[in-house]
Amino acid sequence: MKIEHLEERINDYKKSIEIVVEKKMLWETTTKKNLVEILTTITKQYHIGWKVQQLNWINSNEAVNIIFESFPADLISSTNKIPAYQFIPGAALVFSQSYNGDIFVFILFPIIENMPIENSSIDLGILNPKEINEKVIVEKVDEFLKEMIKWDVPSIKNKLGY
Repeated sequence: MKIEHLEERINDYKKSIEIVVEKKMLWETTTKKNLVEILTTITKQYHIGWKVQQLNWINSNEAVNIIFESFPADLISSTNKIPAYQFIPGAALVFSQSYNGDIFVFILFPIIENMPIENSSIDLGILNPKEINEKVIVEKVDEFLKEMIKWDVPSIKNKLGY
C-alpha cells in the first residue's frame, strides 16, 4: 500500500470532524435553548416539585435536565398524615451532549442506600441534535414520568420475596 491510498481515509476523517462541529454548533445555537425553554414551560405549567438545570461537565460536555427537587406543595397535607413518609429528591431526565455532538437521553433515579447502582439509570436513546424538537422533548418527559411512577409504585409482580 502506498501513502496515496490514505487520501480517501484522510478526506473521510476531515468530513467526520466537520459533522461533529456541525452537531456541536447546533447544540450551542438551537438545541440547548429549545430544551431549556420547553422544559421550563413544562415546569411552570405543572407544579410537581421539579426544576430545569443547565450543567457543564468535564471536557466541555454539557447537559440540560429536569430534576425533582422538592415534594409537590399541593400534596404536603397528605404526607402530614404519615409522619414517617420521606420524599426522595434527585430523579432527573437528562439530555447530555457527548464528545461527538450526539445527545444521550437518560433517566437518573434517586440514590437510595442499599439500592444496587445498576438500577440507578435507564437509557432512553441517542439523538442527533437535529432530532430534538418539542414533540421529542415532551415524549421523553412522558417516558420519564412513566418510569418515575413505576419507581414509586412498582408492580407487585416485579417485587421479589416478602
